[in-house]
Amino acid sequence: MSIGVDHPFLSDILPSSMRQPLDVRSAIIYLLPACLSYIVVAVLVTLPGTRTLRIALWPLIAILVFRTAAYVDFSNGNPRSAYLNANFALTMFAVAVRTLEWSFLKEPLKRHLRPANATPSIFMDALDLATNLRGIGWSRSKSAHFPAETRPASSRTVFCLYVLLSAVVQGFICSTLHIAVQAFSPETLAVLSGGTIFDANLPPFIRYVRSSIITVTVAIGICFIVQVNYSVGTLIGVAVFRQDPAQWPPVIQAPWLATSVRDFWSRRWHQLFRRSFIVLGGWPLSIIFGNVGFIFGSFLASGIFHNVIVRMHNDSVEMWCMLFSFGMMGVGIVLEDVFASLTGRRVGGWKGWLWTMAWLLVWGSLIVDGFARGGMFASSSMLDSASPARAVVERYVSAFDKWLHTLA
Repeated sequence: MSIGVDHPFLSDILPSSMRQPLDVRSAIIYLLPACLSYIVVAVLVTLPGTRTLRIALWPLIAILVFRTAAYVDFSNGNPRSAYLNANFALTMFAVAVRTLEWSFLKEPLKRHLRPANATPSIFMDALDLATNLRGIGWSRSKSAHFPAETRPASSRTVFCLYVLLSAVVQGFICSTLHIAVQAFSPETLAVLSGGTIFDANLPPFIRYVRSSIITVTVAIGICFIVQVNYSVGTLIGVAVFRQDPAQWPPVIQAPWLATSVRDFWSRRWHQLFRRSFIVLGGWPLSIIFGNVGFIFGSFLASGIFHNVIVRMHNDSVEMWCMLFSFGMMGVGIVLEDVFASLTGRRVGGWKGWLWTMAWLLVWGSLIVDGFARGGMFASSSMLDSASPARAVVERYVSAFDKWLHTLA
């Protein structure tokens, strides 16, 4: 479903007539105040003696952020561009949570990584902090994990060319996988009303083999779309704003090689919103339940966040779908900790890899099914206008799906 002016999820919050398409007027009235307030807090958090002011300003910033996310329709009424609204809501979520954390910091944040020969500037530091989701180069990120650099960094030009080429290849692969997912079931996965990945017409074994293939395809596709977006951000940061390539380390570290559930979520999957989930859920619940509360609180926040994103596409998807699925990811990590305490050995090796992939596949299938029933795969892709490429992908995937059905 569209997140346009008649979307039921948003109409519960405000009258549909008040939704505004993205234009100069709506940008000035809604978008600009939220962005400026975000930059103001980013400036304040680098200055001593501003904690009281930051705390006082946060409720206003939260209102401005919600107001922008709720009132501006980035899809401009196009149902297949509904993902733009979801992406913007994700951005506003990060703004609200980051400013919440900044508001209560007792000590100002300090920057320890700047471009070579750059003159220290409060405004440029604030701009870097505001656009730096992982806090790379700042005092609060010293204990964070960042994947090792694998891209050529002999010169800024070579680095940018490599990133540009990578973005093109990643975008093509992502679009190919997107079309492949739709081709498995065009009447459900390619329409805005959505549909399940579990085909009830198939016997259980084949049904779950098919859903597992779709789940893996979606997971790989998400890896590539995250990398595409990150590559674009890298190009803008390094080529336009002359940032150091070291400020843009790789965003994902071969998640398919994870040898434990903890390894997957804490190191190999992208960490763009990890801090936000920890602030919202991990830290509060850890006060009551310790480390277990930290784990489940973080995944609870992630589940709520993903539930909101799905319901922005289709408000008929049950809330338990995301909460339960992400909660089980926390269960997997707790089970690994119990295993380590009982045996004195951490989960790892090829056995750990098998365990991790099996656990992620079981509960990841429920997550992907929620995405599918929300109609999130019905959005357009860069291959929509490339009919020959699209036709080839659809032909082979459809033939494979028909073959699976013949086995029934």
